[in-house]
Amino acid sequence: MVDVKTEKASLTTGNDQKSTQSPRPDSFSLAHLSDLHLTSLNDVKIPQLLNKRILGYCSWLHKRRVVHRREIIASLVEDLRITRPEHIAVTGDLTHLGLPMEYAEVEQWLPSLGDPQQVTVIPGNHDAYAGRNWFKSCAKWAPYLESDTTLDLPGTADFFPSLRIRGQIALIGLSSARPSPPLFATGSLGQEQLVGLETLLQKTGDKGLLRVVMVHHPPVPGIVNWRKCLTDSKSFAAVLARHGAELVLHGHSHTPTVSELQTPAGKIPVVGAPSASELNPQAGRSAQYNIYRMSRKGKNWELTMSVRSYSEDQGRFVSESERSFKLP
Repeated sequence: MVDVKTEKASLTTGNDQKSTQSPRPDSFSLAHLSDLHLTSLNDVKIPQLLNKRILGYCSWLHKRRVVHRREIIASLVEDLRITRPEHIAVTGDLTHLGLPMEYAEVEQWLPSLGDPQQVTVIPGNHDAYAGRNWFKSCAKWAPYLESDTTLDLPGTADFFPSLRIRGQIALIGLSSARPSPPLFATGSLGQEQLVGLETLLQKTGDKGLLRVVMVHHPPVPGIVNWRKCLTDSKSFAAVLARHGAELVLHGHSHTPTVSELQTPAGKIPVVGAPSASELNPQAGRSAQYNIYRMSRKGKNWELTMSVRSYSEDQGRFVSESERSFKLP
């Protein structure tokens, strides 16, 4: 059984002191970042690349070290201090090649983003780039990955599915990160994790919580090609059709997308965030992140998404657009 406890957490932003105020029970703000690729590969050694990583390293030399800019990441952290969301969700790909030294670099950087009580992280395919033991390195980020409510999910390994409850919001984290063959970037959840997800959706739904599901790979077909897809997306959609959810967040495609999953209770918005660090005018990509503001009106929830984009001219993130959603 899952012991679901509604808690009001003290949150911080950046290096600020912990707030003494709890989130209002009828409103919540959530920032969504993805695909930061924030690590440096300047000290990588050739023996570390004698597998699939050699292709990724060549890609980094050719493009990624230029388009994923450290000054944008610094501006992102500063903008989050200004916008002050109550929680931050990071949907994977913090590294380039999933090397142990990259995991250590991310471990040192995460506190600049926020306290583990304020930041939830899930891994992406680049974080599981190669090797069976990638998750041992991922455990360095444990305070940002793990649940903070008691779980009893037999057969579910490691940290996922994770559950964090903030006010009336249930944040459910999944790991679709899996090592894949060269030239592939597929992901999967697996039966054990899907069973755990089913339990969490049912229990948090019974509590009347607004359920936000986070997964790296797009769970809706057509957003990425088959070499980069979530291989068990149909099973994922079937779980949500049975038990519902109010919002699904993902990354991976490096492009902003809005789609939906149909359920008997209504259509679930599925929002994909682009890279929050990539500035690539040739590909038409500009670093972005989203802030979701959720407010309760009687028995119903309303959702407004604000998009913030990096302006190269101004050297900072600025407001780009706003959109409202109906939640099932």
